[in-house]
Amino acid sequence: MSLTRLFFFHINVWLSPVSQTLLPPLPQCWWASADLQQELYHHLAAYVPRIFLGRGEGNSREEQKEELACQLLLLAPLEWLLLGEDPASGLALLQENNCPSALCGHVFKVGEPTYSCRECAADPTCVLCMQCFLESAHRQHRYRMTTSGGGGFCDCGDTEAWKNAPWCQKHARVDGHTEEDPVAQLPPDLITRAYRVFFIILKYAVDLLTWEQEDQLPAGLEPPERADTYFCVVFNDEVHTYEQVIYTLQKAVSCSHKEALSFATAVDREGRKSVRFGDFQFCEQAKSVIVRNKSRQSKPLRVQVMHSSVVAHQCFALKTLKWLGQIIKYSDGLRRILCQVGLQQGPEGENSSLVDRLMLNDSRMWKGARNIYHQLLMNSVLMDLKFKKIFAIQFAKNYEHLQNDYVKDDHDREFSITDLSVQMFTVPSLGRMLMVEENLMTTIIRTFVDHLRHRDVHGRFQFDRYTAQQAFKFGRVQSLIGDLKYVLISAPSEWRKLVLLKSLCCPDSLFNKLSCAFQGMDPVVRQVGQHIEMEPEWEAAFTLQMKLTHIISMIQDWCSTDERVLIQAYRKCLSALTQCHGGLLDGEPPVSLSMAGHCVETFRYQVSQDKVSIHLPVCRLLAGLHVLLSRTEVASRFPEQLPLGELSPHLLIELPLRCLVLCAQVHAGMWRRNGFSLINQIYYYHNVKCRMEMFDKDIIMLQTSGRDSERPTGWVQTVLVLDYLTEFCSVPTRSVSVSAPQDFVQQNTLIEEMLHLIIMVIGERYVAGVGQVEPLEEVRREIIHQLSIRPMAHSELVKALPENGNKETGLERVIDSVALFKSPGVTGRGLYELRPESFKHFNLYFHHYSRADQSKVRGFAVSDLSRDPAVALPPPLPPPLCPLFGSLVNLLQCDVLLAVESAVLQWAMEPGGGGWTESMLQRVLHLVGMALLEEQQQLENSSGEDHVTFNYTSRITCPGEAPTSSGSILALLETLQNAPHLEVHKDMITWILKMIRNIKMIRERTSSASSIPVSPGGHEVGLSSREKEKAERKRKAEMARLRREKIMAQMSEMQKNFINENKEMFQQSGEEMGVSTVDFPSLELTCASQVCVGPRRVGGSERRQQVICILCQEEQEVTGVGQAMVLAAFVQRSTVLSRNRHWRDPPPVATSCTPAAGRARSLCSSRYFEAVQLKEQRRQQRLRGHNSYDVENGEFLCPLCECLSNTVIPLLPHTPLPDHRYAHLTGGRRPHDHTAMTAAVSSVSPFSISICEMIITFSMSVYKVGLKTNPNEQDHRVPVLSWSTCAYTIQSIERLLMDEDKPLFGSLPCRQDDCLSALTRFSSACWASVPLRTVHSCMFCAAVLLPDPPVENAPCILHVDMFHLLVRVFAPPTCLSAGSQVTDHVHLLHLITVAHMVQILLTSVTEEAAMDQDSGATEEEELTCQLYSTLRKHLGSVLPDVSSGWQLLHRLKVGLLPFLRAAALFFHYLNSSVPPTDLMGECSSAGVSRCVCEKLLLYLEQNLLFCLFLSCAAFSPVDCPLPRCPRSGGDKSRAPTLCLVCGAMLCSQSYCCQVEVDAKLGPILFEIKIKQIEKILLPGKKKKIK
Repeated sequence: MSLTRLFFFHINVWLSPVSQTLLPPLPQCWWASADLQQELYHHLAAYVPRIFLGRGEGNSREEQKEELACQLLLLAPLEWLLLGEDPASGLALLQENNCPSALCGHVFKVGEPTYSCRECAADPTCVLCMQCFLESAHRQHRYRMTTSGGGGFCDCGDTEAWKNAPWCQKHARVDGHTEEDPVAQLPPDLITRAYRVFFIILKYAVDLLTWEQEDQLPAGLEPPERADTYFCVVFNDEVHTYEQVIYTLQKAVSCSHKEALSFATAVDREGRKSVRFGDFQFCEQAKSVIVRNKSRQSKPLRVQVMHSSVVAHQCFALKTLKWLGQIIKYSDGLRRILCQVGLQQGPEGENSSLVDRLMLNDSRMWKGARNIYHQLLMNSVLMDLKFKKIFAIQFAKNYEHLQNDYVKDDHDREFSITDLSVQMFTVPSLGRMLMVEENLMTTIIRTFVDHLRHRDVHGRFQFDRYTAQQAFKFGRVQSLIGDLKYVLISAPSEWRKLVLLKSLCCPDSLFNKLSCAFQGMDPVVRQVGQHIEMEPEWEAAFTLQMKLTHIISMIQDWCSTDERVLIQAYRKCLSALTQCHGGLLDGEPPVSLSMAGHCVETFRYQVSQDKVSIHLPVCRLLAGLHVLLSRTEVASRFPEQLPLGELSPHLLIELPLRCLVLCAQVHAGMWRRNGFSLINQIYYYHNVKCRMEMFDKDIIMLQTSGRDSERPTGWVQTVLVLDYLTEFCSVPTRSVSVSAPQDFVQQNTLIEEMLHLIIMVIGERYVAGVGQVEPLEEVRREIIHQLSIRPMAHSELVKALPENGNKETGLERVIDSVALFKSPGVTGRGLYELRPESFKHFNLYFHHYSRADQSKVRGFAVSDLSRDPAVALPPPLPPPLCPLFGSLVNLLQCDVLLAVESAVLQWAMEPGGGGWTESMLQRVLHLVGMALLEEQQQLENSSGEDHVTFNYTSRITCPGEAPTSSGSILALLETLQNAPHLEVHKDMITWILKMIRNIKMIRERTSSASSIPVSPGGHEVGLSSREKEKAERKRKAEMARLRREKIMAQMSEMQKNFINENKEMFQQSGEEMGVSTVDFPSLELTCASQVCVGPRRVGGSERRQQVICILCQEEQEVTGVGQAMVLAAFVQRSTVLSRNRHWRDPPPVATSCTPAAGRARSLCSSRYFEAVQLKEQRRQQRLRGHNSYDVENGEFLCPLCECLSNTVIPLLPHTPLPDHRYAHLTGGRRPHDHTAMTAAVSSVSPFSISICEMIITFSMSVYKVGLKTNPNEQDHRVPVLSWSTCAYTIQSIERLLMDEDKPLFGSLPCRQDDCLSALTRFSSACWASVPLRTVHSCMFCAAVLLPDPPVENAPCILHVDMFHLLVRVFAPPTCLSAGSQVTDHVHLLHLITVAHMVQILLTSVTEEAAMDQDSGATEEEELTCQLYSTLRKHLGSVLPDVSSGWQLLHRLKVGLLPFLRAAALFFHYLNSSVPPTDLMGECSSAGVSRCVCEKLLLYLEQNLLFCLFLSCAAFSPVDCPLPRCPRSGGDKSRAPTLCLVCGAMLCSQSYCCQVEVDAKLGPILFEIKIKQIEKILLPGKKKKIK
């Protein structure tokens, strides 16, 4: 006890350095007190202001003292008070006896991955954490992986969230396990203490966090001594930027930019920050400056001057909430006690519980406080279904109040209490309970409608006058739509009386408030005189439409679950449509129109002059309900309860038809002056995101209005009236108007759109309820027509299909029945192709095709679908209609439509009239084909002729019944069949005539006779011979050729005319091109300025190399990652340069590499070689002839040049290769021992797996050919042979250039240049597969250069080829290290060069000089003589005496020249350096050998420090920490960023992890500690490093 008192003494001395020390009373004394809360408050009032004085801000040591004092003086006594014993043993005992819940409850952080099973999840919001997912059965199912936005928790263990396998292996329940009350498992005295302590602490925290007074504290917490100390606290918002806050704080508190930056970062992270500490006046002065400093667009920063004791108690209140969250993790019983304490209502009544107070004051708290208490709610209340239900009821009751606070708040939704709605509304039992008992759905809709208060005079939503603040508010209101969707996910499936009564008001609210407010929103008027000046607002309405699309579908499906509700909803929707439609044409008299002998009364509404709106939710909702009436057969079982017979076609057709006419006029170019806003609206009207509840429902509404069998003619006339086509479709002939040709083109486009609309209304029957089809038939047909455009990948198909509320398209369920999957080829992705048997379902006028899609699909249809250009593309056989839409087919045989068809066919008789178009005629023929297929289908399905009411053939055959006096449609078709100007349509007309004959034959036969089948697109058997068909195809091909020649001649004539009309422009451009020459200064690259190694080395030409694969013809960049590119080559043995051919180590032979011209991808090359092998295996032995290559030995011919090849060389990038082999292991120092070098070689390769495989492949080829043995990757001679191959190939090419007297650089063919480049880069990269024993070999060969100390059994200097040694020590990682100095490499090259000079002096034969030198001995000659003398001294009389230094120097340079030339080639390709110009044309003859030798010596000075450092730092292994901002507190992680230099994990937000380096002496060397100290050159005075 004495040690504890001593520790408390030091703590109290730190808290009160001047006055007395205070020891905390024991918890037992507190329990003896009559008022426990008063004793605790007294203790907190004495210690909290002293601990949380803010003196530790910015000082980590002081902050640690605060944390320690808080734990020992404040939290530890609370734990003693709660447990009644030592907290360590008490908490351990609680955890040991605890029976944890089956719920996982893991709370997701921002950016954490989540997993949702697409097969077993109840809805898309049910997710699993990674740990639970990996241990669950859902891992083998179809699942979706996303990233969390933060705030949710894992649903593992929730039986309502999963249809199957609700638990993972970790949280699985034992069979027979029963849920017990965890509170009953606790000791009674602990339960009593927990209730009292939890209530006091939670009440204390709630009081302080909701406290609004800045200078006073709640009763009982007043400090013993009140000091004049205040804080100026700045609060966070989501309006001001970092720059604005920094600038304001610099002016207000006179701080530096760095301090203001730290303040702003803390404000953004925690929600508030004290920026000034002092007396009241001092802080008030800073507040006034901050309030005054505001911009015109935004409000001032929120700032308060708060007493230090208030701030201290609020800080400790957050600590207590965290403490409560930690305590309840030890015991579920304590968690339930805390839930009961928090949700217990107080004496004040409604909303008086502690949780209610926190919830209702959420918007008044700062960000840090919200995060902490939200976390506590997640870990306590929302983890228990019982208390979750109580909390959900309170949440639903205060829903409108909470949403109003959120809309007015400036914090993001993730920091609002409203974000927890998804945790309650998506639970099926809670969602249904809230809808039934709390009428939650009506509350959400009412709240949503109330927030959108901007209306026009008709009560419709109006968004065009929104300010920036109103737009910000509108964005927040959209979150209500998400809550509505959550509620409908778990809508009640059984309609009890209570549910029915309360939900009937919901459709009423939806129809009368929401839908009517959308109906007719954002109307547009055609601009005639001038272009619109300002684009109107349109995005807000479509944003709401996209969000409401699935909700409308979910409401319709919900209503269809009960027949009475569906009927009631249909009646209310119909009355709402009548109400909306009633005020549109008030006072307008009807107009009587006559056409084809029929008269109809309608209203002449001018779409091109009056207002038209695309937003018609009431009409579309009625169309959806009408389809449900048909699908559920409610209309046939309860016809007396539905007003189907009283439906007015004009009421149903008018509004959607106006919208479709608007689209037609836009396509015709009549609305060009209305700007892009209307074009965008039309685009989204047909887009996959909106068309399900817009365009598709308008088509269904027209089908609903056209189902009246008694008035089909009036329906067609109404369509013609709105399109202004009544007078055009009644004239026998049309010709282009000279005065207004543009209007004539527009009229033709309108006729085409009108015919297309009729095709869609009659032919689109693939919605369940309109046609007798399965629910997935619509998806199947959508896939067929998407794949008819072109083969598509899986992702493209998913994007082209609409999603349902669960984000499912149904693609996986039907794709295999209609498409074949082609495995990924050289393009790298697999494609779906349409099955041949699915071609019969293709429809050229598919309603979701745009004009561009139709243009694409026409060529595909002829080439792939029909497989024969002589076969027509008729409409597919349609499915039968449902009884409620059965009379829709009568539109095909109505008199008005027949008149339109006849008029178009008559116009087509005139080849040059211009009154018709090819598309117009094609649509008419398509309509005729649809009618004939319908009649044939009815005849085949009927038992007798009396049952068939559809008689299209008789109406187009008899002239007396034809609507016009110009002959029947059949006669017109027979005439047009032989028209020469309609050759393109002849196939279709022929098919139609055959169909007519076939239908007549069916009608003439008896009911027992079988009909002659005529397939769409097929020919009758026996009607024509094969020779006749062949002649017909030949005639068509000849006509196509003549047509192409005519078009090309027209294009050529147009080009000539354009050039003649613009001669001056062409002459002027030619003059500009002739004089636009620029004289660039010549940059002379000499050997002295352009060196390839050393400290003065000029940077290599780091160019991006693009290579085209000769097999797949795809272009790819040569990089160190991705798929490898390879070069075909032939490796063979050679003993030309081998002195001792029986030496076993190094290998007795050298291998040379001969290149081919072919470069390809590694995958393509492997497939090519496999194909060659397979081809040889398939050939019979007796038929095999002599080949120039042996497949069994791996030989093949290059696909491009047919050169013999037996291997491939990987192409590596020309940039300097990374050298991270052991710099991270040796701290940037040279490894002097064998252990360090061994560890260095075993580092991770920076290349991709494909490139590493090709490196091993080439190494094994060289090993197998060179040693004539089986491949062995572990043999230490493998890389040695590879390096020797590179060296020998360079030497042989150098000798070839010398013998042919060609320059060293610039004279190599492309093959040899590519080969040397690939070999050299390979030699520097094959260290990736180096075994450990190779280190010994390299060191053993390098021992000839380091005779002191002597190495045992070291080779003789005359037995080593110095250029081979150069390649072996510069290519592998034995000498290059990240920390070596720049001159080390120069010294190494000098050392090898000197060794070769010794070889030359020891082996060359001395000859007498041809002439004496007049001049005196130079310094070089003297040094050469000195070296020779030293050698003679060591070797005795072996070397002859040479007196002439000139002879020795000349002999030395001649002998050194091949080595220098080979070294120059090696470093040129190794470092990708540009050769100097004075070596490009130099030939190395004997007369110039001395000059060339001097130039090569200049060129071979090198240093690679900077590139080596960058490679080591960029590719060295880095320990990656957790994705968390290192300067941000709490669990919320920021978007992580990895520094590519030091490997540090930083925050992508620049203000968090920004470090300012202040250097006044210009460029400096700035040291950063990664794992060792590295040096970075900073080029500027001030740099901000991330």
